[in-house]
Amino acid sequence: MSTIPTSEPMSLYRVDFQELFARHLCRHSQLGINVAHLVALFGTWFAVYGVVYWLLPSPWVLVSLGAAYLAVVAANLPIRVLAATALFVALLGGSLWSLPEMPVWIVGVYLVMIPVFYKLQSWSHKIWNIEKDMTQWDKKYAKGYVLFIVLLLYEVPICLNYLLFARKSHQA
Repeated sequence: MSTIPTSEPMSLYRVDFQELFARHLCRHSQLGINVAHLVALFGTWFAVYGVVYWLLPSPWVLVSLGAAYLAVVAANLPIRVLAATALFVALLGGSLWSLPEMPVWIVGVYLVMIPVFYKLQSWSHKIWNIEKDMTQWDKKYAKGYVLFIVLLLYEVPICLNYLLFARKSHQA
């Protein structure tokens, strides 16, 4: 796996998943931080999907959200990572669908869950803090809108890839 990025610019449309994963390992090479991030991502997605599902209570809404997301990331993921991501999305949707009809105040709970789980993800960096030099990666993957969207879309597949397929070979 490359330790430096390619010269191709970062793009929303063509994401080099293996390169993005290599970048991820600079700050997330420990098992604990990847587990914490995946839990935080599940909680955040659960809350966002939960708000939408509460507003439009049809299982087809959950299926549509999940299918749209998978369609966006599918072309850039290895097949086994795509399959794991599809299972994650199915578990997320199934969890929400299996809940009984919720009262109106649940929307407030969902909205509180988003910053709480974001904070959990942020806080995990204080416990699992092994980092490698990011200088080369920061040149290509500069903070901003494009990186935010890329990570929004690919952080779940990245964490799943680490936990299911690459942990033993990349654990710090």
